[in-house]
Amino acid sequence: MTSKPTPPTPASQKPIIRQKLSDQVFDRLWDMIKSGELAPGDAMPSERALMERFAVGRPAVREALQMMANKGVISISHGERSKVNKLTADIAFDQVDNIAKLLLSTEPANLDHLKQLRKIIEASSVQIAAQNCTPEQTAILRELIEDQRSKLGQDQAFIEADIAFHVAISEMTGNPLIQAVTQAMLSWLFQYYKPLLLWSGRENTTLLEHDRLVDCLERRDGDGALKMMSDHLSRSDPLYEVS
Repeated sequence: MTSKPTPPTPASQKPIIRQKLSDQVFDRLWDMIKSGELAPGDAMPSERALMERFAVGRPAVREALQMMANKGVISISHGERSKVNKLTADIAFDQVDNIAKLLLSTEPANLDHLKQLRKIIEASSVQIAAQNCTPEQTAILRELIEDQRSKLGQDQAFIEADIAFHVAISEMTGNPLIQAVTQAMLSWLFQYYKPLLLWSGRENTTLLEHDRLVDCLERRDGDGALKMMSDHLSRSDPLYEVS
């Protein structure tokens, strides 16, 4: 006999949770930003003004402001009033950066999921980039390739230059969310890049593939760019693994 699902507890019967004063101040400040009362670039009210407005002490206000700063919502400068930040996708991904890295290190299977996500996002990005490509953007990509070539033999610098190249392609989509996802995804993924893995000439192969990819973008050849990117990412797959 199938038991009936337990009905949800009515709101009136749920236990009252005692909130810290600083949490309540944080919620009020959050509402002020959501409502537009405080806009990006605005100075936050002084601590004294907030103390009077919310009828709380200085510690609660300071803790709430620090919580806002930790989330990237405001910037705190010594000797100056805190200011409201313009919220961007980069700020959002910065908030999950450490958690994402921990998730990858504790659940090795997630590395394969991340590699799969990279292929999906970059395949779409390169096709849009091919449609949007301008001579100026082509020149920037070629400069990034030359910069990466100058980093041969410098594992960390070569990796950073590689990220810069792929992020530049994501910028060509004109979509800041795609750019932010790509930047975050690559920073997480390259934590697990194994530069000492035996792969003869892998760096020169990477540079050659980057050159050919830019050739496709310059011709606005979306299909060619997609195939080049797919082959490029598939070849690099073995270079990423959890220790």
